[in-house]
Amino acid sequence: MLLKDVAYQEIKAKILEEHYEAGQFLSERTLIDELGMSKTPIKNALVRLESEGFVTVSSKQGIIVNDISIERINDIYNLRIALETFNCQELYHRITEEQLKELEDNVQVTKEAAENKDVKLFATLDHEFHLAISEFVGNKEITRVLLNYQDHLRRITLRHLKKDPGRVEKFYSEHVEVLDALKTGDIKCVELMKKHLLESKMMYFQ
Repeated sequence: MLLKDVAYQEIKAKILEEHYEAGQFLSERTLIDELGMSKTPIKNALVRLESEGFVTVSSKQGIIVNDISIERINDIYNLRIALETFNCQELYHRITEEQLKELEDNVQVTKEAAENKDVKLFATLDHEFHLAISEFVGNKEITRVLLNYQDHLRRITLRHLKKDPGRVEKFYSEHVEVLDALKTGDIKCVELMKKHLLESKMMYFQ
């Protein structure tokens, strides 16, 4: 992996995990010291992060970590509800045993993460579950959209769970409900997915 890509991944991870908090000002010198890299890969990483909306780079103010606006979070949730309920509608009657096994494996590891209150791992597994369902459907455009929002979604989920780590149990149990409906070929999985995402959105704003 190129140094600029390593720098990008490390800075983004610190933003997602709120080691660098929204509204915080950073300097190239701070990043150079913390990452142990030269100026060039840091600059390249910042260009990419700015294009994705994670930071704003100003010649006068320096580097500021961007927050996600309430409006954007609401819009992202509504987009997910539309796309992911469609995915369940498309998949419930044709999911394969192999695909079910992949979801079962994910849910089993998710259970362990929930029991350990490992919110970082849980957030990753949570999005792998949703993304797997999209990939099984085979609509590449929907999957591409979800992938484009993946890091912002993980940031939202991490913030969700840090606010109340107990929510991992609720999110885990709702994944189990969706999986059980898919196992029996029950169209109920569509409403379960909608309820899961809608309640998640409502809880976020509480």
